[in-house]
Amino acid sequence: MYAEGLMQKILKKTAVLGVVGLGYVGLPLAVEKAKAGYQVTGFDLQAKKVTLVNAGESYIGDVAGKELRELVEAGRLRAQHGLEGIEGCDCVAICVPTPLDRYAQPDLSYVRASAEETAKRLRHGRLVVLESTTYPGTTEEVVYGALKKAGFEAGKDVFVAFSPERVDPGNRLYHTGNTPKVVGGLTPECTRLAAALYGQVLKGEIHTVSSPRVAEMEKILENTFRSLNIALANEMAVLCHRMEIPVWEVIDAAKTKPYGFMAFYPGPGLGGHCIPVDPYYLTWKAREYGYHTRLIELAGEINSGMPEYVTGRISEMLNRHGKSLSGAKLLLLGLTFKADVGDLRESPALKVLELLEKSGCQLAVHDPFYPELSLGERRYISVDLGPESLEGCDMAVVLTAHSVYDPQMIARHAKLVFDTRNLTKGIRRSGIERL
Repeated sequence: MYAEGLMQKILKKTAVLGVVGLGYVGLPLAVEKAKAGYQVTGFDLQAKKVTLVNAGESYIGDVAGKELRELVEAGRLRAQHGLEGIEGCDCVAICVPTPLDRYAQPDLSYVRASAEETAKRLRHGRLVVLESTTYPGTTEEVVYGALKKAGFEAGKDVFVAFSPERVDPGNRLYHTGNTPKVVGGLTPECTRLAAALYGQVLKGEIHTVSSPRVAEMEKILENTFRSLNIALANEMAVLCHRMEIPVWEVIDAAKTKPYGFMAFYPGPGLGGHCIPVDPYYLTWKAREYGYHTRLIELAGEINSGMPEYVTGRISEMLNRHGKSLSGAKLLLLGLTFKADVGDLRESPALKVLELLEKSGCQLAVHDPFYPELSLGERRYISVDLGPESLEGCDMAVVLTAHSVYDPQMIARHAKLVFDTRNLTKGIRRSGIERL
């Protein structure tokens, strides 16, 4: 009874949709749902985000301000502080953070709180979809656990599914609207309804799986795959340096093979919310089954050790040119975790900065996304990047290869360059070293 009624609302686009969490996942999803013709309310505990959304001002790089304003002005999208009013939503997507705690164990407090608050207010016949990346079993144990405690039964008077977010900040080809979507419900009816909703909203293919656990594991596999391959690239970079072989040229040669190889690149470490975090969800959950995920944990060790490796390479290069790390004037180029994205989460550049700061360096920074940045008690003002700032430092260190950086200018004016991102590819001159 409830299922067919909700299906008709979804297909006729009269269903009212709620999105809990208006961050890098939630806001783009809310925008896509509103663009598809649904009435959408975004819920968030941060009053600033709510105010900005309701003013039509985007704080997410992948959401165009003009598009957001038009949806808000048309009455298709609005934001609400807290979860008051979620009882009026027919379908709710939970898109809240899933960080690690200080012991590298999953912190599900945001998911748990959202599920419990939603369960208190939810009416019969509603659909709840978790999108936050987490370990297999979370949807059933935490989200449905809260709903079941409130008296709901999956597949009958409430419909529950997991559909992992696939956000790649800054990707100009794939975004929330056109990336294929995986959906797994607690029952076939749950899957059918969730798939129907995403099919109405997104242009990407909807791929259904047999359960939320499959969908949860699939998401972990995606990011673990990347973590492992980046670790391999990082380890190759360390070995190639010792063997005096340019690793970037090695990778360029390997990727000419049209099958059996996918290019991954080394760098100063892993950044962003997903790849440095998600594999630890699986290693933690694996212990419950008496299994030690050795390969995944080793990859984590390699990747997390790259900031120290980069700092050591900088010190070695300075020493060869008669300078010590302590007291050296360094200009760090790029602080965000990824080129052309204003996201500092888990950025390895910040870890390199911290290590260099502890070593007694005199640091200047430049990042086009951050005119100024506070880290602990230190405040950094982004310098004007030009001949004067480059010539005034002992070394320029490329940590993030933003497209605004002119490699020729950097190579021409900096005394020394240590390039962790191959920004200076093809430039041959003494005083330039690459990872």
